Amino acid sequence: MLRIHVSGVDLSRVRMATRPDAMWETILSFHRLRDRRGSTVFGKWRQESRARLNGETRLLSAVVPPRGYFPDFLTPSGGGAEPLGLDAGMEVLRDTPADRIREELGLLTGSAPFARRPSGGHPPDALPEELAEGRTEPLGRLISSLRAYHRAAVEPYWPHIRASVEADRAVRGRALLDGGTDELLATLPPMIRWRAPVLEADYPVDRELRLDGRGLLLQPSYFCRGTPVVCRDPGLPPVLVYPVTHPGAPAVAEPGPWLGRLVGHTRSAVLRAIGNGCTTSELARRTGVSLASASQHACVLREAGLVRTLRHGSSVLHTLTPLGAALIRGGAPLAVP
Repeated sequence: MLRIHVSGVDLSRVRMATRPDAMWETILSFHRLRDRRGSTVFGKWRQESRARLNGETRLLSAVVPPRGYFPDFLTPSGGGAEPLGLDAGMEVLRDTPADRIREELGLLTGSAPFARRPSGGHPPDALPEELAEGRTEPLGRLISSLRAYHRAAVEPYWPHIRASVEADRAVRGRALLDGGTDELLATLPPMIRWRAPVLEADYPVDRELRLDGRGLLLQPSYFCRGTPVVCRDPGLPPVLVYPVTHPGAPAVAEPGPWLGRLVGHTRSAVLRAIGNGCTTSELARRTGVSLASASQHACVLREAGLVRTLRHGSSVLHTLTPLGAALIRGGAPLAVP
């Protein structure tokens, strides 16, 4: 079990990440790629991603085990609610001090001496040894592999990842407005339980984390599964990465014939009324239609990939997907991490 001790000062400094974290999604997706579970959500994504990969997984496997601990330096933090983004994260990773790399890789290998390798060539399983020696070239190879893996397995799905995280943020934001930080923490996924002043979570090992007035960043993640994740080093900025709720749709919603149903002023008004998020009752009031009609319009928009719906207490909360927001903006391009 993970127990996060939250003081009154920490409670006032709990904040939500503004968007998905590209570095966390990249590393956690690599876990999902080698995990056979969650086929409903990740099955199609695994199949498509594996077809695009070209040797990157062999190198990454040397520093990211299929499960359990992986080095903290692979998921650098900017210290605030705004994730670094892929390019900035890679630059921070490139500047990681050699002694930190050596220490964290020692944890990965159980502090056992690295096996010596014959000179010539760079087999993937020699990468931890080379990194621990403080050499620049193997770190560059690792960064290149991470970039290539991200392009193949994460970047094509970023709009869907972002929509999932933004939907979760909308639910948490509504809870924060309704009942403050206590309500926000109480509505986190069921594997996380707020028992003031301790935030408990299912975790593979027993762990105590004291925030000591630093607050806590809540980072929803598309590829996190089962249990939340925290950095092993308690001295790093505290962040709790937790899984978003997956309604059961595959990682990519293919465009379908539903887009043709969008013709008409009423449905356009419904799409605009959803804005930054609203319940079905609020949607009906905003557009002047019946509750049943609002629900039906939201359903069609959801099938078209323009709206995402999550349950919030006894009601449901509708939010725009990046595609829906882009449609309102007149087709403005979507940003990538």
